[in-house]
Amino acid sequence: MRRRQFLASGTALLAGAVAGCAHPDVVLDLEAADASDVASEVSIAPDPESEEYRVVASAVENGSATRSGRGELFDDGETVRVGDAFYEVSETRTEQNEVTVYAVRIDFDPADTTADLGEIAFEDLPEADRERLGRLVSEEDPPDGEGYDVGVGYGTAEEAGDSVFVPEQQYDILVYEGNRYRVGVESRPAESGEYRYEVTERAGSVEAFADQVRDRYLFTLSGLSEAEREVVEASIDGAHFEDTNAFRSVVDRLRDHEGIDVQDFYGTWLLEYESDEYIAYAEW
Repeated sequence: MRRRQFLASGTALLAGAVAGCAHPDVVLDLEAADASDVASEVSIAPDPESEEYRVVASAVENGSATRSGRGELFDDGETVRVGDAFYEVSETRTEQNEVTVYAVRIDFDPADTTADLGEIAFEDLPEADRERLGRLVSEEDPPDGEGYDVGVGYGTAEEAGDSVFVPEQQYDILVYEGNRYRVGVESRPAESGEYRYEVTERAGSVEAFADQVRDRYLFTLSGLSEAEREVVEASIDGAHFEDTNAFRSVVDRLRDHEGIDVQDFYGTWLLEYESDEYIAYAEW
């Protein structure tokens, strides 16, 4: 989670520090963390309109919930926040079957713009199609290779909503701002399943859950050399990008402790430094 957030925001930060590089070879970044930050680092808080939120809220209210879908919603044992409470989610596939999924493709420079099925103006499309295709057709410089240029997945016929293309294609020419685009539809088989969800409450408040996280992960970073301290201080003020002996030493100190998420070349830890709590992210 932290890695995705850092990479999403890191380009601007690096612009002045590492000219010509898209991303540094090493990183150490410490951000001050309150209870909400700590809780958020090891849980997800889905949008109330999302499917994830609906199934968890239903399981909380009814003891369990079910859904049909083409894949799992959660990682194994993932903790989900609903309101101020935190729940560990169990997701079990109870049945597997096959469905048909669809994709709509657009040719921006068709050799033939004559409609075989019919033509429709973009503004006359149902909302289900405008939402999916609007970003594609509004590109200032759309691709113009041979054949169909772009496509977008529509999912199953049920997921496609009131589309005029899926599952039965009613038009093959789309008119947008005077331009005539050819539309094609692809279908393929895909696996689907029935899923059952059960939840176990981990904590009833942000503070209570944050305390659980602290009990497991929090450690004190102390006893640093002057060079190590300079690396840490730089990481608090912004981020540290130099691969020095002091940097390696600090990272080794972090890796001596259990991390929230530690992979082969990056990780996230919860630490205390000079009486303040930080979420530390490192790449090495």
